[in-house]
Amino acid sequence: MNYILHGMLTSSGSTGGLQVKVVSSATNYPIENAVISISYTGNPDSIIEQVRTDSSGQTEILSLSAPPLEYSMEPGIEQPYSEYTLTVTAEGFEPFDISGTEVLPDTNSVQEIRLDPITPQGEGTNLVIPAHTLYGNYPPKIAEAEIKPLGEFGEIVLSRVVVPEFVVVHDGAPTDPTARNHYVRYRDYIKNVASSEIYATWPESTITANVLAIMSFTLNRVYTEWYRNKGYNFTITSSTAFDHKWINGRNIFDSISLIVDEIFDQYLSRPDVRQPILTQYCDGRKSTCPNWMTQWGSKNLGDQGYSPIEILRHFYGSDIYINTAEQISGVPSSWPGYNLTVGSSGDKVRQMQEHLDVIAEVYTAIPRIAADGIYGSRTQEAVSEFQSIFGLPVTGEVDFATWYKISEIYVGISRIAELT
Repeated sequence: MNYILHGMLTSSGSTGGLQVKVVSSATNYPIENAVISISYTGNPDSIIEQVRTDSSGQTEILSLSAPPLEYSMEPGIEQPYSEYTLTVTAEGFEPFDISGTEVLPDTNSVQEIRLDPITPQGEGTNLVIPAHTLYGNYPPKIAEAEIKPLGEFGEIVLSRVVVPEFVVVHDGAPTDPTARNHYVRYRDYIKNVASSEIYATWPESTITANVLAIMSFTLNRVYTEWYRNKGYNFTITSSTAFDHKWINGRNIFDSISLIVDEIFDQYLSRPDVRQPILTQYCDGRKSTCPNWMTQWGSKNLGDQGYSPIEILRHFYGSDIYINTAEQISGVPSSWPGYNLTVGSSGDKVRQMQEHLDVIAEVYTAIPRIAADGIYGSRTQEAVSEFQSIFGLPVTGEVDFATWYKISEIYVGISRIAELT
């Protein structure tokens, strides 16, 4: 097998999985029969794979060459991921090129592509994904107080911790007026940052601890209206000196995505402190940060069998604990608190069926169902297909992650429909 390192083709027996999903930026609908040509970023003119999307706008999971697993398990000079270039075309849409899609060994990821409808002035889209923060060189975090003083005159602060539907990401330093603002779904933002900041090959407990730290930091920015109180019109930046690294358009790793979907309403607290803790961190090798979590240190603790909360307490102190947000924005109704499965009935089942059937109008691989409030085998089949399409464990049951994923896709589709 081969993989790409610094633009050179090298031999390795390792592979990683990549699935491409293509949707319309105008409608959020999947695009069928989009053509995806894949090449090594170091040799973009030599196509190694060409595939088409299905009715759900996605390809099969492609097996692509990757470096050896050990490269992502210890800091070193070897690049631990392959880089690929994708060229996407579809009838009626502008072309899309993205370079630097990362493939790690023994790990699947999803590259979402949002195509713009074709226009007379359209020139297509070209994106370049920069290096992963653990491999590239980025400014270290400028230290801040982890708990912000509140109650100053004129300050806007939320009355309770709320998971926002969107965050506004300023793609640069706070003072850079040329940097673009992006509206990003909260969960997608967390998945993007985690995929940019840590390696998806790491232990599950390490990934969970880092995701919790990223979410708590982000919710502190939301709760304290940190940048808006300074006169800016965004929630957070993509600068590692001030916040986390968010990379526009990058691919998301499945192991990270699944964990975020399961715990996205959580954050870190200390006793008698209302605001989420601003949990700062560094890599621990290129930069050091006493009293903060180090990413490589958290990886080593995960290797030793530490749980997520044990990892976090090791770095942030024994009084830190996991809390749950009081409200999740942008959802029609909250999860009932228990799994919906065959034999369940009632209003929550009916509401879920209504939303899933709207989704099935667009994602036609999902069977159409009647909203009768009874969770039968047909509903189970529709839920299983939904889970398969959207990268969730296929159980046929509506758990926390599935409930909120159905809500997210339903809102995205129905909101666009209302506007058009």
